[in-house]
Amino acid sequence: QLQLVESGGGFVQPGGSLRLSCAASGFGLGYYAIGWFRQAPGKEREGISCISSSGDTTNYADSVKGRFTVSRDTAKTTVYLQMNSLKPEDTGLYYCAADALAVQAVCTLDDLAYAHWGQGTQVTVSS
Repeated sequence: QLQLVESGGGFVQPGGSLRLSCAASGFGLGYYAIGWFRQAPGKEREGISCISSSGDTTNYADSVKGRFTVSRDTAKTTVYLQMNSLKPEDTGLYYCAADALAVQAVCTLDDLAYAHWGQGTQVTVSS
């Protein structure tokens, strides 16, 4: 079974940057659309970004558009989420998830489409 592992979270001041990584234990991610989600305390999980299996399509929530960038390496073993200009409201537990059923050039921010999830990495933005 596909197991995803997120890394790169941490504590950062407002305006700072972090880069999250999502890798699969023992598998490549080339056949999966990958989504990034986050959940803040007391709030529902929010889809913030995704990238299609081909890498041709990316989507972003309005809350992160222009500040976050999702990408995947050429070997398609790792997906990254570069987060710039971080705000306190970006604080939360960040998850990556894999969707095996999406066609090559499609990805969605709907968490119901994703069957495989990582354990999450904490991002805290505070002064």
